Amino acid sequence: MTRQLAHSSARPLSAQRLLLGCGVVAGPFYVIVALAQAFTRQGFDLARHPWSFLANGELGWIQTANFVLTALATIAAAVGLRRALAPGRGARWAPILVGAFGASMIGAAIFPADPAMGFPAGTPEGPGVVTLSGILHLAVGGVGFLCLVAGCYVIASRQARDGRTGWALYSRVTGTLFLGSFVGIASGGGVTWANLLFVAGIVAIWSWLSLLSLDLSR
Repeated sequence: MTRQLAHSSARPLSAQRLLLGCGVVAGPFYVIVALAQAFTRQGFDLARHPWSFLANGELGWIQTANFVLTALATIAAAVGLRRALAPGRGARWAPILVGAFGASMIGAAIFPADPAMGFPAGTPEGPGVVTLSGILHLAVGGVGFLCLVAGCYVIASRQARDGRTGWALYSRVTGTLFLGSFVGIASGGGVTWANLLFVAGIVAIWSWLSLLSLDLSR
């Protein structure tokens, strides 16, 4: 009987660690795959082109697959967050917000960004033609980004309540940086500073999710 109870209690813990493990690897996987393309695909400029542009062209399927696989890992991490945070503050909304961000990445894969600013190779310079797909890409991406920012603040509130002031500060700073980088690229019109700030915001938010998942898995 004791062995049965030990076995039954170990199973959900292993599942929780597996789910949170998806959160640990989601960010590094996404960033590495995107940067590998950014440095090798003809005509792509990190200072001018958002990573979403990589879903265009003959090799666009790589970034589309990157979106989908990372999205599935993020949704799995959201399930792990629900298990790890329950019961208590943030146990309901934090996983929903992180999961919504994951779902938005699937939407971004379904509706690719419009080619523009000379990428992919052969595309005229300038903002390019705006299509329904491009509009929906911006819409689902924007909703997802805002959900993840809100998730940072919800988790920061939980961490502060638990007396983890350092973690709470880290979560708030990351959420604020990511929000600022999103506002910058949304209003920057493709200028260099806005693009590079957004790259920094992406790296920061994925690092936060990885470290948070790793911390909770322990």
